[in-house]
Amino acid sequence: MLGLMQGDHLLISSLIDFAANHHGDSEVISKRVEGDVHRSNWSEVAIRSKKVAKALDSWAIPGGERVATLAWNGYRHLELYYGVSGSERVLHTLNPRLHPDQIVWIINHAQDTVLCFDTTFLPIIKAIHSRCPSVKYWVALCDESALPKDADLPITVSYEGWIKPHNIDDYIWPTFDENTASSMCYTSGTTGNPKAALYSHRSTILHAYAIALPDVMCVSARDSVLPVVPMFHVNAWGLPYGCAISGAKIVFPGPALDGKSVYELIEQEGVTFAAGVPTVWQMLLNYMRPLGLKFSSLQRTVIGGSACPPAMINSFRDDYGVEVLHAWGMTEMSPLGTLSTLKNKHLKLSKEDQLKLRLKQGRAIFGVELKIVAESGELLPHNGVAFGDLYVKGPWVIENYYKNDGPSPLVDGWFPTGDVATIDPDGFIQITDRSKDVIKSGGEWISSIEIENIAMAHPAVMMAACIGVSHPKWDERPIVVVVKRADHKLEKQDLLAFYEGKIAKWQIPDDVIFVDAIPLGGTGKMLKTKLREHLKDYNLPVI
Repeated sequence: MLGLMQGDHLLISSLIDFAANHHGDSEVISKRVEGDVHRSNWSEVAIRSKKVAKALDSWAIPGGERVATLAWNGYRHLELYYGVSGSERVLHTLNPRLHPDQIVWIINHAQDTVLCFDTTFLPIIKAIHSRCPSVKYWVALCDESALPKDADLPITVSYEGWIKPHNIDDYIWPTFDENTASSMCYTSGTTGNPKAALYSHRSTILHAYAIALPDVMCVSARDSVLPVVPMFHVNAWGLPYGCAISGAKIVFPGPALDGKSVYELIEQEGVTFAAGVPTVWQMLLNYMRPLGLKFSSLQRTVIGGSACPPAMINSFRDDYGVEVLHAWGMTEMSPLGTLSTLKNKHLKLSKEDQLKLRLKQGRAIFGVELKIVAESGELLPHNGVAFGDLYVKGPWVIENYYKNDGPSPLVDGWFPTGDVATIDPDGFIQITDRSKDVIKSGGEWISSIEIENIAMAHPAVMMAACIGVSHPKWDERPIVVVVKRADHKLEKQDLLAFYEGKIAKWQIPDDVIFVDAIPLGGTGKMLKTKLREHLKDYNLPVI
C-alpha cells in the first residue's frame, strides 16, 4: 500500500525559494575580487538566480549540460549554484589551484558548455581556452565596465551584462525528477586522473538537511556562517545549501584567505560559525597570537579535509573559547560522513577525556552507514581497538563515477573509502591513516597521523608530515618532515625526545627532516606523494 502523501520532488530550486520567502532579508556578504565588500540577501540572490536561469535559456543550453565555474566564494558564485542547478543544468565547480593541464583534462572530460570565471583567473583562462573545444561561452564574473579587453581572451560577456536584460516576473522554476544530476565535483587526482562525483538534487537536499541538524553543524537562522572552505571544493561542504535551508546569514571571504583578512571579516560580520581546513586556521591563529587578538562572536568551527592537530583544538578552546567540531568526509560522499559532537554522557568527562573524543573524526550522521573490514574481509567489531578498511553507504554516497569505463567502485553495495579506521562503542570513528599512507613496520602498522599530531603539539613546529621509507629489516620505518616556526629553534634530537612516553618506542620516527615548506594540494591537504618523490633517494641514517 502506498502512502497518501504529496509527491513533490526534492529540487534545489525549492531551497532558494524557501530562503527568499521566509528569510529574504538574511544577509549574503561577499569580499569581492574587486577588493570591496558586497552586501546582498537571500531575496536578491533568488531574483538573480532566476536571471541566470533565463540567461542560460537565451543561449538554448539544454538541460543536463555542464556549466563550469572557476570562482572564489562569493554572491555571484552562489547565484550560479542555484540558477544553473535550478534550471536543470549541471553545475561543475573547477578547482583553480590545479595545474592548467589538469583543468583542461577535467573540462574536456566533463564536456562543459559554459565557463564562468573570476577575473583573477585570467591567466588560467589564457592558458587553457584554446584546448577546451566544448566550451562555447566564456563569462567573466564582473561588471560590464570591468570586462577585460584583452583580444587573446575568449570572453563572451560579463556576468552582469549577461543577466541584466532578463525579466523574471513570469519565470517559474522547472519541475523534474529529483534524481536528476545537479552538480559535479572532481576528486583531487593525486594518483592518476581525477574522477567525477555527480550529485543529484535529492542527494544534495538530503545532505543539506543533515548538516543543519543540531548534532551536526547546527546551522540556524541565528547564525552568521563563514565558509572558508572553497565553493569549488565539494560545494563548500554543503553550506551554501545548508544556510538556505535554515535562513542563516552567509559570509564569503572571496580570494582573501590570509589570517588578517579572515579575522577582520569574522569580526566585522559577527561570524558565529566557520568551516575550513587546518592550514587556513593555522594561518588565522598565527596572525592572532602575536597581536593578542580575541574573537567577539565566533562560537564554533568545523575543521575537516585532513586531521586536526590536538594543539589547534586546545588553542581554539582554551585561548579563544571556540568549540572545534572535527569532521570527516569525501568528495564521493557529498562530502560529510561524520562530525565529532559529544553526547550528553560525555559532558561530565574531564577536558582531557573530552579532547580524546574531539580528536576522533566523529559519529555518523543520519543517512550514512559505516563499517570496518579486515584485510581478510572479516567484519570487525566497534570496540575502538580493532582497525580496518572503512566502508560507507547512504543516499548521498556515489554509486559510480561519471563516465567510469570500469566496474562500479562499490563492494557489495558499500563504497571503500581508502581510509583505515577504528569505531568505538559510541560510534565515533578515528581515521588512523589513509590505506596508502599507513606505515607497515615489522608486521605492525604505524599511524602517520598520530606521529604528525604529536609533532604539531611541539611549540616550535608549524607543520609536520610523516611518511614511510624503505628499511632492509623492518620493511618500512617512519620519518617526519617538519617546517619550523620562524621564531623558534629546534634540533632533531629535541623533537625525537618529545615523542618519548607519548607512543611506543618502536613507533618513534627514525629521523627528522627540516624543510622550508611541505607541498600542498589544491584543497590544502599535504601531498605525501610529492614528499615521497622528493625523498626517493633518501637513506635512513645507520644506527
